[in-house]
Parts: sequence; structure tokens; C-alpha cells
Amino acid sequence: MTKNEIKESLNSRCPVRNVLSRIGNKWSMLIFFTLNGNGTMRFNELQRKIPDISQKMLTTTLRTLEADGLIYRKVYPEVPPKVEYSLTERGKSLIPIINNLLLWAKQNMNDIIEERKQHITK
Repeated sequence: MTKNEIKESLNSRCPVRNVLSRIGNKWSMLIFFTLNGNGTMRFNELQRKIPDISQKMLTTTLRTLEADGLIYRKVYPEVPPKVEYSLTERGKSLIPIINNLLLWAKQNMNDIIEERKQHITK
């Protein structure tokens, strides 16, 4: 077994680690936040709303979230293809949790910054 296969095996056994590895990164969080605030969006709209994400990273993250049933991808049979993304019910169920995390971060950020400063000077 390779190192990556062992890591993946360990992640699959721990539901918290497994889920957080998929949704806990900054790009997933920003995609959730953006789709929640804007509803159904096309790829280019998402990229404009999250300007520092690369096309490759947006594509990869959207595919991962779709594979987990957190976002829905609808392809229209047009030329050029029209593709829209939206949150699934499972994805929507994460919004209150993300909002609570954002609230916690806002309430604690100043204290955390002060703690970091004190830690650096030790």
C-alpha cells in the first residue's frame, strides 16, 4: 500500500476526518457561501465571485462537492454547453453550521490575534 492509500484508508474510517477533508478547505467553504448567497450559478459567475480561485481548483472542488452530493450540477444540451451549480438539500443543511463557524470566528478573531502575538514574543 502506498502512503496515499494508507492515508485515504484511515480517512475513510473516521467520519469526521473524512467529511472535514472534503468540506473544511477554504475553497469549499467559499463555494458554499457563494452559492447560498446567490442561488443557482454558472461556472464563470462562481469564478467571478471568488476571484482568487483558479479555474482548475474551482473545477476540482466543484467535482468533489458534487461527488459528495453537496452541490447539484445541471448541464443543458446547448452549444456551447450551459452548466449551472446549486446547493443540494444536504449542502443547504451545512449552511447553519458554516454560519455558526463564521460568527465564532468574528467573535474570537481579535483575541486569537492577541494570543498569537503573545506566543511569538515568548
